Amino acid sequence: MTRPDRRLVIVVRADPVICGHSVEARNLAEAALLRGFTDVRIVTWPIERLAETGLPLKPLDSILPYSPGITVERPEPVGDYKVPDGRFVSGLIGRLVELFTDGVETVALSLYLTPHTIAVNDALHVARQTGLPVNVTTVAEAVGSDITNVVRNCVMQDRFGAAAHLLASYLSSDHCLAVSEYTKDLIVEEAAELDRLHGTNFAPQCRERIAISYPAIDTSAYVNLDPAEIESRLSARGLEKDGYILFLSRLTPAKGVDDLIEAYAGSRAKDRVRLVIAGRGPAEADLHALAAASPVHDRITFLHDVDDAEKPFLMAGAAAYSLPSKPQEAFVETFGIALAEKMLAGGGPVITTDTGGIGEAVGTCALIHHPGDVEQLRAHLDQAICDTTVEERTAAEVKARTYALQFDRQVILDRILERLEQAGNVELVG
Repeated sequence: MTRPDRRLVIVVRADPVICGHSVEARNLAEAALLRGFTDVRIVTWPIERLAETGLPLKPLDSILPYSPGITVERPEPVGDYKVPDGRFVSGLIGRLVELFTDGVETVALSLYLTPHTIAVNDALHVARQTGLPVNVTTVAEAVGSDITNVVRNCVMQDRFGAAAHLLASYLSSDHCLAVSEYTKDLIVEEAAELDRLHGTNFAPQCRERIAISYPAIDTSAYVNLDPAEIESRLSARGLEKDGYILFLSRLTPAKGVDDLIEAYAGSRAKDRVRLVIAGRGPAEADLHALAAASPVHDRITFLHDVDDAEKPFLMAGAAAYSLPSKPQEAFVETFGIALAEKMLAGGGPVITTDTGGIGEAVGTCALIHHPGDVEQLRAHLDQAICDTTVEERTAAEVKARTYALQFDRQVILDRILERLEQAGNVELVG
């Protein structure tokens, strides 16, 4: 087998997990092929284990193939029932040690600090202990749930050691990234609280070392869509172009779908368009029950089987797209990848909230309401559907697409590689 010249290893919860960062990993992998990486690996979890976790998953037959040169690896667990936990993480670490010890110039990118960055750092420590040739640069990208779901909970529960472990692992990476300025601010804030309580020194390091790397999107999948194919795909769903308001994201309490159903039911827009709720997640049953009890239940459609190939067409055909996200203790929208995707696809306006990092995703290209403000959301639905002229909508569509093009996967990867080149870690090619 020919020895690769350059390798990119991405450690992430990959397909079939329904998650924007799963898609981001795919996009960075594809972009890497055009930048001189001859071996791209996505190291992730066995599908059986993902199913056991309760994470929302896409149907397996809906997963799009990766380009030649990208290998998805799902290491098996290490040990048997006598090892109560950590078996799958041991499998990840073991495979990473093997990839890190052949001397190939490697960039190891971890999305989510827990447990992926921890696994990468452990593997790199072991690789260096072997005495075999190691040429690895580590890049750790933090997302909001790393902080809200781990560090903040640890601080609240006074679990100093666990919080310190996560932050120390993050900062031991060669390069530290966050998916938005909001996420960086959140990390620094929680690190400062840990410093205040325990006399540590994490916050200044985080403030100095963390750079921003917005999620990478395959913009080509959303722009210049064939109008005939849009019509065809919508027809297959019993939908018409500009005939529905779309929600398309995970179905969790933090996404605000309950507010959307209530706002839609009392809107003027309900008499002109349907409400389509697309996605999967732990709130499915509750939302179905809420919609069934609504006076406009016959105007609400749920779609639980939308794949990545269909998503752009549903977005492009929508009269408006609503993501009424609201902060929860365990989740805050730290960017809003679906919002940027919708802006690329065109169609009607985006309606969303001023929470978390959403402002960075949409700029001045969306109708913004406060989280949980149903009356304000209702007014925006009516404005988008009933009170916007064709000329206003077209101008807004062009502005939104222009803004969202900055998140193209090639642009994002190049910015990461430029940071590494400036630090002397890699040489840009391709």
